Amino acid sequence: MKNKPPYAIASVDHALQLVRVLQQDGEVSVSEAAELLGVARSTAHRLLAMLVYRDFAEQGSDRRYRRGPVLHLAHFDPEQALLRDVALPHLQVLVDRTNETANLMVRAGTQARFVVTVECSQALRVGDRTGRVLPARLASGGQALLATLSPAQLADLYRGQDAGLPALHRELSLVRRRGFALNEQLTEAGVSAIAVALPGPEPTAAVSLAIPSARFRHEQLPSWASALTAAATDIQRDLSAARRWARPDSPNGR
Repeated sequence: MKNKPPYAIASVDHALQLVRVLQQDGEVSVSEAAELLGVARSTAHRLLAMLVYRDFAEQGSDRRYRRGPVLHLAHFDPEQALLRDVALPHLQVLVDRTNETANLMVRAGTQARFVVTVECSQALRVGDRTGRVLPARLASGGQALLATLSPAQLADLYRGQDAGLPALHRELSLVRRRGFALNEQLTEAGVSAIAVALPGPEPTAAVSLAIPSARFRHEQLPSWASALTAAATDIQRDLSAARRWARPDSPNGR
């Protein structure tokens, strides 16, 4: 049995209660938070704003608050933990080769999530995006993964958003033709990115380079794409080997 500390700090307790609600329920409104905590709406708003500031929460367009990057990290499944561990050394090689920030991304429905980032050493660089979530159709890694879906899978994924499907099909067709996806300041001013999906019939992740737009040059795309493809191939090779090793029926997994 847990006893309440004799000198409990109410604001900390309230913030932790909201974190637990976000973990369990996924979202909460200001009025719901105020009612839960028994505080004024203005107090609930300030608490949620601080959680947003520290990446525990994000506010949607409907003004409700949802799990932020920090809480998304807490929900990683074993497969993503394996993916991260396998990818890290290859991301470091990619950074050493290009001197730009590298990311590993996965798709969750219509969203793309950064699993891990390895920053480059340049003074002007794109920082750590680990845990952040972006619309898949805008993020380079999300586009690379969407481009591997069939038209039927894509239509099912974006059901109810049929008005935007023709444009999305055109965008993804271009990704398939050139072999990589681009995000030129679509998700963040001053940041551009290029990505490729891991090879295979059902890729689980994509590798991207995030580059300050001031240093982004189209003539470097072939070189960046080549480096990304090599990294993605190496990650997939080692990931397949790690999965075989971990299988209960594998001689190595016994």
